[in-house]
Amino acid sequence: MYGGIRQYPLRLWQSNLRPARCGLSLLLASGLAAAAETNLPGADWPVFRGNPALTGVAGGSLPDDPRMFWSFAMGAETKSSPVIADGKVFIGSSDSNVYAMALADGKRLWKTPLDGEVEAPPLFVDATVFVGSTRGTLHALEAATGRPRWAFKTEDRILGSANWAPGPGGKGKRILVGSYDNRMYGVDAATGAKAWTYETRNYINGAPAADNHRTVFGGCDAILHLVATADGTEQAAVAVGAYVAASAALAGDRAFVGHYGGKLVCVDLVKRSIAWEYKGEEEGSAFFSSPAVGADRIVIGARDHRVHAVARADGRRLWTFQTRGEVDSSPVICGDKVVVGSSDGRLYAVRLSDGGQVWSREMGAPIGGSPAVANGVIVVVAQDGRVCAWGRGEGK
Repeated sequence: MYGGIRQYPLRLWQSNLRPARCGLSLLLASGLAAAAETNLPGADWPVFRGNPALTGVAGGSLPDDPRMFWSFAMGAETKSSPVIADGKVFIGSSDSNVYAMALADGKRLWKTPLDGEVEAPPLFVDATVFVGSTRGTLHALEAATGRPRWAFKTEDRILGSANWAPGPGGKGKRILVGSYDNRMYGVDAATGAKAWTYETRNYINGAPAADNHRTVFGGCDAILHLVATADGTEQAAVAVGAYVAASAALAGDRAFVGHYGGKLVCVDLVKRSIAWEYKGEEEGSAFFSSPAVGADRIVIGARDHRVHAVARADGRRLWTFQTRGEVDSSPVICGDKVVVGSSDGRLYAVRLSDGGQVWSREMGAPIGGSPAVANGVIVVVAQDGRVCAWGRGEGK
């Protein structure tokens, strides 16, 4: 069983690239400048899915007719997703570099070469960028300059984002990161010293969700693991039925995760059992997207070319939205809209209430990563390595 899973090539995008249509623009609107210069609520998206619980929810609202303010071409295939913090956008690339660019105008601030390709989204915390490489190294970089601070070595690839949790007694921080060596690690954020290791039975692909001194994550062992962040001890292990390529989201005492078997699963962390399951539209259509958790509904993309919204309480289908390609991109809920990318090369916004399309924008190449949303600005990267910022105002 596990041998078959271990051979699975985790390539989440199609290869039929089209020429990108995002032209370079340095036009700036006052709303974007405010997001970059002011520490407003919702002005940051410092971790994959926006917060340590990985709920995929942004503050504020999105425009009904967004304009592109700028684009930046990294020049290489990109599978990483962007994060936004301190007026900067951080993203990794398959050219083995991490890039930082100004949120206001897309100007490159620095790029730092690592020891391998960077498919993982970065994490920003305490003026430091933490990001893993395909060589299995977790790097800590100074966010202002990109200078290396420390490096922690695992025994295989790191493809998922790191996350963070408070250290024991609230002292310091733990950086949490999973690896293809089948282990989840707790690493001291200040020094890079290993605090603990938790071993699973197969690859860990996604990011660990963290909340209330616990972390939840899945992997190719088809199990959702609940682990204490203080010392790495197991609190629960719930079989979900198929291997998990994406990240779970935490809300209260429930975790939500999609898997390769075509189901979105809600796990009760107190009862340590499955509370409900939702099956996608087509037999065998996998969920490679991470869910966004709204007040009363869960939104997730699937390889049946649809975005699905289900009731948070019981998993009832509320609506689906059809795209022209697989939806490995993880949706973001912002106000009354959901924004998500598709392998058809388009970025979509749909109404949270009923899934009706509000707008779409052509990116010219498949979108598999998750958008970052901060103060009404959407930053998204296409597979060809072009990063674009969309928002209100007089952009291109």
